Amino acid sequence: MKILVTGAAGFIGSFTSKQFVEQGHEVVGIDNLNDYYDVSLKEGRLQWLAELDKFEFRKVELADRDAVNALFAEHHFDRVVHLAAQAGVRYSIENPHAYVDSNLVGFVNILEACRHNKVEHLVYASSSSVYGLNTDIPYSTSDRVDHPVSLYAATKKSNELMAHTYSHLYGLPTTGLRFFTVYGPWGRPDMAYFGFTKKILAGDTIDVYNHGKMQRDFTYIDDIVEGVTRITQKIPTGAGADWTPESGDTSRSSAPYKIYNIGNHNTVQLGDFIQTIEDVLGVEANKNYMDMQAGDVVRTYANVDDLIEDVDFAPNTPLKDGIEKFAVWYRDYYKD
Repeated sequence: MKILVTGAAGFIGSFTSKQFVEQGHEVVGIDNLNDYYDVSLKEGRLQWLAELDKFEFRKVELADRDAVNALFAEHHFDRVVHLAAQAGVRYSIENPHAYVDSNLVGFVNILEACRHNKVEHLVYASSSSVYGLNTDIPYSTSDRVDHPVSLYAATKKSNELMAHTYSHLYGLPTTGLRFFTVYGPWGRPDMAYFGFTKKILAGDTIDVYNHGKMQRDFTYIDDIVEGVTRITQKIPTGAGADWTPESGDTSRSSAPYKIYNIGNHNTVQLGDFIQTIEDVLGVEANKNYMDMQAGDVVRTYANVDDLIEDVDFAPNTPLKDGIEKFAVWYRDYYKD
């Protein structure tokens, strides 16, 4: 198959592109290489992707409708895996327009291109952030997600609604993936585990929000990629006659539409998470305990029952194993 991966220079996008190529698919990857974080990391990911025979990279801005349409006209994609987005919960409070341009305008450009070019399946990244003020744990895809606490989360919820509309109106099969706190080698520097590692090794103080009373479902990159590639093969066909909107399950529809959680289905206390990093690095952190930050949620925890049922997979990498692999990469990459 020929697969388009957007955000191919990103953390998840680069690893996903690599796995698709290793499975024998032809991959075209696009990215705008913005400077939200260190561009050299994105360029480094592209360097090892460039060594793959069936990978081609194009620099494309998703908000540029003409550029997106030209790309789809040139290539006849069988599947599209849309991972590009303006990321970051806190940054969305400071720079909301970046999220509108990339996550809303860019997404509708992808939807339109998929619709007009008869793409067999659009898989796109949503986020665990959509659960917002929900307190029922673990988070289930059948839960309502009507109370986001950041603009980033609101754009991801909007993506799910936009996708459903295209599935309903045009029969475009779409699958949204709610990722839970992805970590690992070549990861994003704005993520806590990356920043903690950098500061701990430098002897600097780390900020511990909500006085350490936070919990996260940490998911290793290899598990995320395995889930993405399996789901790309699982084209939704629409729920059976037993489904109605009144059933309350918003993760499926009479249209060819589905939503999955991809998380480690385990929740880790922030203090235990920091202790794991300290143990792996062999260095004790200096900690500055702070109040809760705007846009954050206290706890995330994924129910992945439907992921197991539909594609026979659930993330299972232990946190310590994943942090050890990240630490090895970090020390090698930064010579620390």
